[in-house]
Amino acid sequence: MKHFSELSPSAERIVDVAEVLIQELGFNGFSFEDVARQVGIRKPSIHHHFATKVDLGLTVTQRYTHRFREALLRIEGRSGKAPERLSAYAELFECAYAQNRRLCICGMLGAESDSLADTLNTEVKGFFQINLDWLGRVMAQGQADGTLAAHAAHNNWPETLLAAMEGAMLVGRGLQSGQGPRLVMARLLPALLPGSSSSVFARTAELDGRPAPS
Repeated sequence: MKHFSELSPSAERIVDVAEVLIQELGFNGFSFEDVARQVGIRKPSIHHHFATKVDLGLTVTQRYTHRFREALLRIEGRSGKAPERLSAYAELFECAYAQNRRLCICGMLGAESDSLADTLNTEVKGFFQINLDWLGRVMAQGQADGTLAAHAAHNNWPETLLAAMEGAMLVGRGLQSGQGPRLVMARLLPALLPGSSSSVFARTAELDGRPAPS
């Protein structure tokens, strides 16, 4: 399987179509015939570039993860403080959701994990871990420089924010609502700012069996 950076123009068109189909229908919701019809080629031509559907899915996921990581780096370059970075983070999900309520590629694949190949699941886990690591650094930075409350450094917050972004897209689609990740982050941020009450967070820590932050 070729690296996504080595794709020919024809192969890239195939990946582009497959990416949208996964966002809209999930990995199990489309076939090579669907891709061929949208690209305007014969199905054997897809097999010339991608021997199996899993190969195609891996390329889509790897490219998506690479682009997302690049977007996170751009946020670091233009947004200095943690609250601004978190708002910009929500916009990454909002951009996909704004396109006819498309979902995150890896959110869709994560929902289908029990039926996917191990290699695909590994790529999905990698995407989520990149997000969690980045969010963890942002939260720690914000707590250290005083732009986020002390309880924001607790290691539950990255998982909470990532789940909120993915969940906002899913629930928004189910409700056919225009209220997506941007609005959810706007509602969560006040709980992370200095002077905010940590009572709800303390209750969460208690339920997790860990001591609440002081």
